[in-house]
This record gives sequence, C-alpha cells and structure tokens, in this order.
Amino acid sequence: MPSYDEGVHAFAGSVWNEPRPPLPASGPLRDWALVAVLVALTAADGVVRPGPPERWAAVALIAVLLLTLPWRRSRPLLMIAIACPAAALAEPLTGSAAEPVTAVFLILLPYSLYRWGSGREIVAGTAVILAGLLFALAFADIPLADALGGGAVLAAALALAAALRYRSRARMRELDRIKSLEREALARDLHDTVAHHVSAMAVRAQAGLATASARPDAAVEALRVIEDEATRTLAEMRAMVRVLRRGDRTAAAEGTPGRGVADLRALASEPGARPAVEVRIRGDADRLPGATAAALYRLAQEAVTNARRHARHATRIDVCIRAEDAAVRLDVHDDGEAGPRRPASPGYGLIGMAERAELLGGTCAAGPDPQRGGWSVSAVLPRTEGAS
Repeated sequence: MPSYDEGVHAFAGSVWNEPRPPLPASGPLRDWALVAVLVALTAADGVVRPGPPERWAAVALIAVLLLTLPWRRSRPLLMIAIACPAAALAEPLTGSAAEPVTAVFLILLPYSLYRWGSGREIVAGTAVILAGLLFALAFADIPLADALGGGAVLAAALALAAALRYRSRARMRELDRIKSLEREALARDLHDTVAHHVSAMAVRAQAGLATASARPDAAVEALRVIEDEATRTLAEMRAMVRVLRRGDRTAAAEGTPGRGVADLRALASEPGARPAVEVRIRGDADRLPGATAAALYRLAQEAVTNARRHARHATRIDVCIRAEDAAVRLDVHDDGEAGPRRPASPGYGLIGMAERAELLGGTCAAGPDPQRGGWSVSAVLPRTEGAS
C-alpha cells in the first residue's frame, strides 16, 4: 500500500495538473446583463443608504470591479487577482465599507475559479483570496460574526463549484465510455459486412471452379459477381473506416450488430398487444449500405423501446421507413400524451440516437409532435455511407 506521504503527494500532483474544463457555449450577453443589473443595484444602494460623502468612492470602485465578471470563466485567476486585492483595499482607500462588492466577489469570482479554472489557477487564486481575506480582517473593522458568515458563504460557493465540476467531469467520462462502446459496435458491423461479402465471394468462386470445365460462361459470370461483391465490400470498408476515425463524433446506441432494414418488421407487435406497433417500409430499402441499414434498425429499436417505456397512455406506435434516391427517412410516432419524458433511470438513448445519425452524415430529432400530437422521432440518413 502507498504511504501517507505518497498519497498526499499524488493528490497534490493531481490537483496541480488538473486541466481546465470546457467552457459553456453561452455567450457573454448574459454576463453583461448581470453587470448592468449589479451596477444599477450598487448605485441605488449608494443613493438610498445614508453614508459619508466618501462612500461614493467605494461605489465607483465597485462599479469598476464589476466589469471583471464577463471574463470570470475564461480568465478566472486574472479576475481574482484584480478584484480581491481591490476589494480588500476598498475600505482603507475610500474610508467606507464596501459590503456589496464583498457579497458579489466572494461568491461569483471564487465560484468561477473553482468551476472553470485549471489546477494551477485554483491553487494560485486560493492564495490570493486568503491573502485578501486576511488583509481585510487585519485592517478593516469587520465584526467576527460577519467574518464567520462571509467565510461560510465562501466555503459553500467553493463546495458547489467543485461538486458541479466533478459532476460534469463524471458525465464526460461516461460519454467517452459510451463512445468507445459505439466504436466497438461499428467495428462489429464492419466485421459482419465483410464476412457476409467474403462468404458470398467464396461460394461463387467455388461454383465457378466446379463448372469452369463444362460451362466457361458460368465461370465468367461468377467472376463478375465476385468483382461486384469485392467492389461493394471495399467501398463499405472505406466508409466504415472513415467513420471509425471520427473519434470526436461517436456515441452509443443500443442494438444488435448486423441487423438491417429487413429486421425492422420484427419490431411489430403481435395482434392485440398494447401499444400496437406497426412497421411500414416504402421505396427501395433493400440495397442500403450495411452501416446505414444497421443504424436505421438501431434508431427504430431505441425509439420503439422508449415509446413503450415512457409514452403515457399510448395505444399505437407507427414506424415508417421511406427510401428515396439520395436519403432514407425514419419516422417513429406514438399517440401518447405530449410533453417531456424522463426515463426512470439515467440513460443516453436520445444522445446516442442523435450522435449515431450524425456519425453517418444524417440528422435525428425527437420531441413532442405539435401537428399529430404525441411524440415523434425523425431521422434522415444519406444512402452513401460516411457522407457529411
């Protein structure tokens, strides 16, 4: 077993080398709106609450410091280094207490540091925060109760940030695991496709050899069939390898590898079953690429399974496949009650469906159907594998 010192050293190293998590996709407009609201509240507080004339210097300082908030996620350490020393020096410099700035920056900036900063930034930012707090306690007239209350608020903000950071990282690990499982499923699909075509070529070659002496034309025909099968096999292998190389665009979808459009009819329910499942296939869907056909089956299977489990008071589930010249369309609709559906246990079925379609160059959407009522899952996949 590792010693206590080794454990502490390993923990300190993991904290120091902790990378920054991905930033949210939301733009800065919301942050600037927050700055405008806080500046207005600070100015109103300076007008309403009585105080010495020097208080307006503190109000002006607060307004300037609030401008650091829009960069609290992208540059948390720099914003901490600017705001915390200024907040600690607010009362000695202006001769007036700055409670609003304390309330704002003891929550938002430290929270952002622990939520979005790297390990090195967190360590350095924590030292800056502690130094600012110690300076404020030493030179500012802060009652002990207020100091304890501020420390409790700060600790709660940091704990919340760390918990959300851990939860986000755990979810990313789970998604990475599911993506790895999907890549394995795609590899199995590739194996099944190649094995099928190679078996067909072997059978035709044996037949051609057996009849070559008596019927040379049959041997030539067998060679043509082998050539067609080999060309199709190479095309599907190239397309599937391109898909497998897209490591940043994979996700998982439940299903059995090797299934295709012909197996969709097995999803139909027995007469009298509730909800009843009806499967319709329109157009030429027999010569779809292997991965596209397998993806259609998996998307339909996932959609039907979700409808059976989560559609409230559903009596019918319609599965429709429409094969067109350039694409194939899947529509799964149930007549259950519209509205958000939350599985009983956490899952990534809808995520897997959307990513599976995107993986093959298509789209997949699920949600309430405003026209027909109930819930619909719609997917469009190109007939050419690996299109994007």
